Amino acid sequence: MTEEIKNQHKEHEHATTTHEHHEHSHEHHEHDEHHEEKQEKKEEQKKESKKESLKQTKEKKEEAVVRGLSLHVSKKQCMYICRFIKNKSIDKAILDLEQVIKLKRAIPFKGEIPHRKGMMSGRYPVKASKLFINLLKGLKGNISVNNLDLDKTVIYFASANWASRPLRREGRKAKRTSVTLKAREIQGGNN
Repeated sequence: MTEEIKNQHKEHEHATTTHEHHEHSHEHHEHDEHHEEKQEKKEEQKKESKKESLKQTKEKKEEAVVRGLSLHVSKKQCMYICRFIKNKSIDKAILDLEQVIKLKRAIPFKGEIPHRKGMMSGRYPVKASKLFINLLKGLKGNISVNNLDLDKTVIYFASANWASRPLRREGRKAKRTSVTLKAREIQGGNN
């Protein structure tokens, strides 16, 4: 009999402690939610203050650069395209290269090449022009990131060089070209 009483007493104590524990955990849960909301507000304020400080500390860079490394195009074609787009605004260069892709406008080449309409000798390097358009779009993005004025920006440096050339069958070297394009603001507008 005494054991039954002891068991009932233990069960009663256990029930009251679990009930108290449940109420305490409920209060603790509400406290956690309130604490999390405060943390979220603090984080948002930090992010906003960082954005404001970044806007204030962003310096205007002098030039924007884009590099195409180990492109699978001919170095000769890239050289002539670089000469073709140099000293032009980015939008004008993209429009001209799109006309090259449509075979409406030729890029001047040197050598024994047939004459084209409006120039001595020229070719239509379509594949290389597509790659250059991608590079020019990247350069356009870099200009906006560097806080330069897109309307006044001109491509002042365009260079094509050999990249490391992997070997093909029978010891022939594959064509690989690295291209560097640089643009900067020029006072007086674009060409």
